[in-house]
Amino acid sequence: MNPYLKPLSYKLPEKVSCQKNHTSLVLVRSFPLKSIRLHAAWKEAFALLSSGGFIPLEKIVSCCRAIDPESIELFLNDLVRKGFLEQEGVALMTEVPFVSVIIPVQNRPEEINACLESLVGLIYPSEKFEIIVVDDASTDHTPDVIKKFNVHLIALTDNKKAPFCRNLAVQKAKGDILAFIDSDCTADPLWLSELIPAFKDPAIGAVGGRVDSFFRTSPLDKYEQVKSSLMMGTHAKRSRENENFFYVPSCNLLVKRDLFLSIGGFKDELVVGEDVDLCWRLQDAGHPVEFRPKGTIFHRHRNRMGSFCRRRFDYGTSEPLLQKLHPDRAKTFFFPMGGFLFWCVFFISFFFIPSLLSICPMLVLIDSMLKYQKTLKQQLSISFFQHLKAVLRSYATLFYHGASFLSRYYLWVCLPAAFVIPEASIILFCLHILSGVVDYIIKKSTSDPVSFLFYFTFEQLFYQAGVWSGVLKYRSFRPVIPVITFLKKF
Repeated sequence: MNPYLKPLSYKLPEKVSCQKNHTSLVLVRSFPLKSIRLHAAWKEAFALLSSGGFIPLEKIVSCCRAIDPESIELFLNDLVRKGFLEQEGVALMTEVPFVSVIIPVQNRPEEINACLESLVGLIYPSEKFEIIVVDDASTDHTPDVIKKFNVHLIALTDNKKAPFCRNLAVQKAKGDILAFIDSDCTADPLWLSELIPAFKDPAIGAVGGRVDSFFRTSPLDKYEQVKSSLMMGTHAKRSRENENFFYVPSCNLLVKRDLFLSIGGFKDELVVGEDVDLCWRLQDAGHPVEFRPKGTIFHRHRNRMGSFCRRRFDYGTSEPLLQKLHPDRAKTFFFPMGGFLFWCVFFISFFFIPSLLSICPMLVLIDSMLKYQKTLKQQLSISFFQHLKAVLRSYATLFYHGASFLSRYYLWVCLPAAFVIPEASIILFCLHILSGVVDYIIKKSTSDPVSFLFYFTFEQLFYQAGVWSGVLKYRSFRPVIPVITFLKKF
């Protein structure tokens, strides 16, 4: 095994406890509060995983003699996605697939040079991957830079845009796996080695990795490092039937070639949002898409204010178009009944009937008690106090998501409202600031709060400007008027 590749290992996070009885094993996660019941055959393995450090997969397999070894890794990865385990290292594969790395480029000589140099340094068998670069009618010396590398160059004489270039390259690709990366990105040496093992699960159609920031010095760089639209989070995720809007960006996307071709590839007519559309069509065809917070590429984001705002506007325009192309994907807000009642009473008491405020603590206690009684019936050792904390956190989360939605799509209302209903304008702006502050804390930004909120405000304004322009163009208000539901889909 390559010395740079750590063996795949797992451990139990501090926020997860392991409860045992004679017939089963129960994992309890404190935040968000949830549990999962496992077969007793896992007891020895989880006794080892509870020891504190990362445990190599091969040791876990040796503890699970009654379980099919091939299914153990897939099951543990599922627990990682659900937040019950942590993972590090790279999964071993007896034979790695042949990969076609595809890059569209136009007039980016320095960027494509850095990109190709990073790909030359990949820790992946050189005979197992090829690089295909499609030059989209560059007018500078970009083609000359590409020719310095041992890659397949396809040179276009007319500008066709990135989706067309990617589709064209796929027609020439020999790999079973297509790996898409953009010309303004560089790849970590472990890029392919960390993402390719996702395809050990035959159900997976595509996988995307972490998109980090190439620039890290200016306040805007630090903002993009945690709030880039290409940043999909820090936890592994997989698309499910109740997650209609899940996708991974095309600058770090690996997909099975036969599936890509079967659904028609990228739509050439889409200038932005083509990766979202592709991922949605993969999911609709029954092939899950997964995100893993590894397999990193470093993106040269637009680090000037003008280009930053224009790009957010462009991203916004794609949302109404995508909703038009995928009418079955309705934006839905799930309101738990307990949280809904709590906030209804709270706002009614705050604005109209102050005496009703005393009911709010009672609603919290009742909701906590109902959930506590449910776990008692399931014979789980979760205290009433844990349920109380979980309920309060869920109410706060519900409020935050509501504030974030208003900030994302309706911040522009502050200006006209200031002349008509000043109080409403102030409340809306305060909700915007609240959502920005929470994001600053959650994302653990290294920039100062004022800079973060400054860029956050401009991002929201220009993104929603793009959304509303698309709403008016396509005469559909679906992106800005979500469906409210009290029943959660599973």
